Amino acid sequence: MNIRTWVISTILTLLLVGCVTPRRVDYLQDMTMGSQIEIENRFEAVIAPYDELNITVISSTIEDEELAQPFNQGEISQYLVDIDGYIEFPTLGRIHVAGLTRLGLQDTLSTILKRGGFMRNPFVNVRFNNFKIFCLIGGQGQVLNITNERCTFLEALAMMGGLDMYTRRDHIAVMREINGRMVMRYLDPRSSRIFNDPFFMLQQNDFIIAPTYSSGTALSNFTAWTGLLTTIFSASTLVTNVLLLRSLNNN
Repeated sequence: MNIRTWVISTILTLLLVGCVTPRRVDYLQDMTMGSQIEIENRFEAVIAPYDELNITVISSTIEDEELAQPFNQGEISQYLVDIDGYIEFPTLGRIHVAGLTRLGLQDTLSTILKRGGFMRNPFVNVRFNNFKIFCLIGGQGQVLNITNERCTFLEALAMMGGLDMYTRRDHIAVMREINGRMVMRYLDPRSSRIFNDPFFMLQQNDFIIAPTYSSGTALSNFTAWTGLLTTIFSASTLVTNVLLLRSLNNN
């Protein structure tokens, strides 16, 4: 292999190495048409201290409509879960709700109302008022308001508008409070392994945090590559001219 061929091969190799951007940013790269992944983690949001709940009680029969009125605080019945996991419910008093799911609390209140003789056929509806996800990406903050109690990691990224090319996919953290401690896990949306990560199903008040490569860094990298390629092309031109001159002198 002569010098000119080597120089050209080197240039082509560097150009190919620079063309790996999609592998760094594309989602779920290991999935193909027809891929099936069984999701192990089925999720229901669990009520925790400082949650805000909307609880309404109605009767399934017209005759008992008046009986439901004492259990509703106006048109919107909102309750704040205290630090010990209790709410103060009209007539029924202090009820422990932390650790229950939304459906679990509905069943609990319905049972109390029936057994206590307050209502024969109560219908209880519980909703979260504060299911929010907090996103901190590259110095920018965003709050996602979730209309139900289910939001996945990928759904949150979609609601954010996706990730730009500067976000580090291998360093996206989900942080949540568990038993009084903040716990953090890294999820990489480029791999299907996230589907069975225990943090894939987000909970209320989770944080999504990710660093980004600054545009200045990207520009520096681009400038460095441009300078390197310019140097290589200049060297190639110089070598070619030298070989040409030698060829002419030999002739």
